[in-house]
Amino acid sequence: MKAGPLSGLKVIELAGLAPAPFACTMLADLGADVIRVDRATPGADVLGFPNDPLMRGRRTIGVNTKSPEGVELVLKLAEKADVLIEGFRPGVAERIGLGPADVHARNPRLVYGRMTGWGQDGPLAPAAGHDINYIGLAGALEPIGRAGERPVPPLNLVGDFGGGGLLLAMGVLAALYERTSSSRGQVVDASMLEGAALLTTSLHGLRAAGVWAGERGENMLDGGAPFYDTYETSDGKYVAVGAIEMRFWADLVKVLGLDAEELPFHLNKEEWPELRKILAEAIGKHTRDELVARAEGTDACLTPVLSPWEAAAHPHNQARETFVEVGGVVQPAPAPRFDRTPAATPSAPHEKGADTADVLLELGLDDAEIDKLRGAGAVN
Repeated sequence: MKAGPLSGLKVIELAGLAPAPFACTMLADLGADVIRVDRATPGADVLGFPNDPLMRGRRTIGVNTKSPEGVELVLKLAEKADVLIEGFRPGVAERIGLGPADVHARNPRLVYGRMTGWGQDGPLAPAAGHDINYIGLAGALEPIGRAGERPVPPLNLVGDFGGGGLLLAMGVLAALYERTSSSRGQVVDASMLEGAALLTTSLHGLRAAGVWAGERGENMLDGGAPFYDTYETSDGKYVAVGAIEMRFWADLVKVLGLDAEELPFHLNKEEWPELRKILAEAIGKHTRDELVARAEGTDACLTPVLSPWEAAAHPHNQARETFVEVGGVVQPAPAPRFDRTPAATPSAPHEKGADTADVLLELGLDDAEIDKLRGAGAVN
């Protein structure tokens, strides 16, 4: 049995891209036994690469879900599972015979997690889209970028992973908690649109309070404020400055060797252009590492801007073991942490379909039955 607070939880993952797999990765990281149902035909998946961190920590079986035998096999797996997660467009799971009604007929206690871009219904439900489209409609993309310039996509972190996979994992856990009293499963409908919108909750409050009054790039937290922004250093690298509160601002001023009495009041928006020039000049005189060393031990809220590949080498991340090496790939470690039931280091991704025989034997099939399914093209 795997280590972690979700040890003993059984999850069936119908193979998909990015958001739903990320939800399953988090569940697997925390101890769930996740079985990924991949396509039975080798090379059928267009995307994917060896040692993909999103595929870590679970077993994989190759099943042809277009065959009756393959569908029946997945339903048998679901009979003994706690959770099933799919990330298809609305209606696809139903068409292949693996929709919520099909699965709940076999296991009414199962939590059925669904991940889509637009949701299971509504005018856009059947339409194609990607992270950038979902966060655009959610109001999460428009505020991100420099003043007077176009919005900048924040990678695919807000829609796919924050508003998508993370929201789905939370919804699944909430449904599992509710099941302890009702003894019934239910459908969790997670959409990246609604998850991304949820992430903007505080912006709506700031807007209503009159605190977020400017356009894109003109507010305190979007790079509009000179004390909450990134600056280039003399070596062409960058530091992040987040000195909002008075005591933090005072420490930043000292770190930069400036005279506080000669500076504009940092919370006066009218003075921001002038203050930005002063900070940029002061910061630009030093290398990134020089400034970081000067800020060490203070509350200046000045830190290096690291690439994802540099981050693992930072002393704090090393001390916390924030990153681990899995299958030769350095990647983020499981999070959050638990004092009594800590998660183990994830196992490396398995080759697609590598665990088919073992999983089917656990399900109660014998070698002859497995050979028959292979002969019929139902499994790999």
